Amino acid sequence: MIDFKEFDEPVEGSVTLLMTGDETAVLYLKDIVYARYGETELHLQILLPNSQNRRIRLLPTPDALRDFSGQPAPDWSYPCFVFVPGSGWAKQNVYANLASLTAYVRRGFAVAIVEYRDYDIAHFPAPVVDARNAVRFLKKHAEQLAIDPERMLLAGSSSGGHTAAYAGIFHDDTEDTNLFPGISGEVQGIVNFYGSTDFTFADSNPINSGRRLTPDTPEGKEMGADMTDRPDLVRKLTVACNITPETEIAPMLIFHGTADTVVNARCSVNLYRRLKECGKDARLFLMKGSEHGGPEFYAPRILNIIEDFALEVFGK
Repeated sequence: MIDFKEFDEPVEGSVTLLMTGDETAVLYLKDIVYARYGETELHLQILLPNSQNRRIRLLPTPDALRDFSGQPAPDWSYPCFVFVPGSGWAKQNVYANLASLTAYVRRGFAVAIVEYRDYDIAHFPAPVVDARNAVRFLKKHAEQLAIDPERMLLAGSSSGGHTAAYAGIFHDDTEDTNLFPGISGEVQGIVNFYGSTDFTFADSNPINSGRRLTPDTPEGKEMGADMTDRPDLVRKLTVACNITPETEIAPMLIFHGTADTVVNARCSVNLYRRLKECGKDARLFLMKGSEHGGPEFYAPRILNIIEDFALEVFGK
């Protein structure tokens, strides 16, 4: 301990501000490796609430940002919003949403942005496996990161929305894909932002101008195949086609713009209807006139809906 006396001398003309200690900033942990496949490293961008009263202090060791074992564990925890950014299953820009996602930190969430294996590295279901392993990594280091492993949402946008939704029904991880045996990849809720979840109808992706399922489309590249005469592959990639009344899936919140020309809003409508048909907990919000992504998806009213959803599914 440093022998230190707080400065308390009067200074003419100055103003002394009384602080609570709960003023919150954002602690950013950059490029945290959570998985390795050969020479391929997959990273998390982690954003944590940080205040004077609840400060996370990581030891300055060489592995401090890659292996949190041995780090001091705070005696508090935050719910975690795990976000998979979309990319049409190509290489993601995992930094694009950093500033916008700090809005969740201000709401008291820890945030983790997930990098998945793009289609040039591995095909479906690789992104789904990666998202579930990212959840497992966060649970493994939950104490050091002040994350509550029992209060986690898995979210994603576009192809990331597909990944998050599919991860909710993908429970047959094998020892080859589960990098953290004994740690569950399940979450308490799923948030699907305009997910590209359905390929069974002709106008599923209007931006393709009628071109669909061929090897040069995002879905064809993700499956690594020509899907035009392969209804089995179309059904395999379509989330709703893999949901039955027996399917276990966490409650799902869905947002989709009605003017989305990249992913047809009908993708989310079809998924929502299938979930309801099977007796699952699903809520759909169609955003009138909204396109693919955009600032309105970070509007306070959207964050309020997500925050209320989180409180409900967390049960506290």
